[in-house]
Amino acid sequence: MNLSGNLGPSPRSLEVDDLAIFDRLVSGRGAELDGWHAQSLDLRGRAAAMEQVNVEGAIFLGCTFDDGMEDTLRRRGALIFPRLDAVPFNPYRAGLYSPAELYTGLADAPYEELPDAQIYQWSIQPGQRHRLDATLASALHDHAIGDALEEAIHSGPFSNRSVVGVMGGHAAQRGSADYSQAAQLGRLLARDGHVVATGGGPGAMEAANLGAYLSQADDGGLQAALAGLGAVPGFRPSVSAWARAAAAVVERYPDGTPSLGIPTWFYGHEPPNYFATHIAKYFANAIREAILLELCQGGIIFLPGAAGTVQEIFQDACENYYGAREKITPMVLVGRHHWEHQYPAWPMLRSLAAGRPMADRIFLVDTVDEAAEVLQG
Repeated sequence: MNLSGNLGPSPRSLEVDDLAIFDRLVSGRGAELDGWHAQSLDLRGRAAAMEQVNVEGAIFLGCTFDDGMEDTLRRRGALIFPRLDAVPFNPYRAGLYSPAELYTGLADAPYEELPDAQIYQWSIQPGQRHRLDATLASALHDHAIGDALEEAIHSGPFSNRSVVGVMGGHAAQRGSADYSQAAQLGRLLARDGHVVATGGGPGAMEAANLGAYLSQADDGGLQAALAGLGAVPGFRPSVSAWARAAAAVVERYPDGTPSLGIPTWFYGHEPPNYFATHIAKYFANAIREAILLELCQGGIIFLPGAAGTVQEIFQDACENYYGAREKITPMVLVGRHHWEHQYPAWPMLRSLAAGRPMADRIFLVDTVDEAAEVLQG
């Protein structure tokens, strides 16, 4: 948490991930750090200052210290979670990912050598999910991502804005009508002032993030981007080529509208898309799915999809079914034939909603324009 203004008395359980703020905390003799969580800070050269403050009850997560300082702090009552250098990620990270971070080295190296792929390969090593150190590292990481996401929503770039989820299948290929429609939806939602949140992957998810990202560009800009991306329709056979085509669009339009992607390494075969400017990537898929649904208080639009999208529909429906009236959020299904006949989720959803407060918060429409209009009201 980045703080500003006067610090005043030390509140409990406040996370500090900014070195300048930490320096302010310890600048006064007799300061109390009880309950403060110092996260991923380089604290070398600050031994003298920390000798002047009470560190009992303080927690240091993945910080770097002068030689001998860790033992001194432990003796004085601090709890220290050490740096875990054997894992290919920072379990104590203070912020969300950016596409450039996950794809560091994309211009020169294949995807398989980039951080996103390396982290996935680490996560699926034989026995990894049952090792204590791996379990601890991934759990600490997901906790840190959750904190960073909460900060982004409540006091960061997405504060005081309605978050609308766009769910849809990963199979929509660039250049297809389904992909273009998902991009148009993201564009409409962002222009209406919503934060677009997706599962952060390829297909319809990528398209919705693309539409949001280019929402302030003219129609020609979006159409040119769609045409260029169509040269690399999907992430198979080459994630590298797929990601580089997206990176070229971002390079051409460097100041796009922010949006959210919330993917998971559990589905490591689906790479994160490059158009979600803020990426909350989790190891635990169940946590990721629950958080994605919880964030979308402005409603969720379900584009045509298969098993994963059907699961998300009824996960959301379950929360609305049992939720208090004020907690019920709109559900908009796009594609009458798809949701009434191909995957008949709509009849089941309508039956569940009958006689419940959620009955007037579910919608079936044919076009993305209609879907965006529903959430304007």
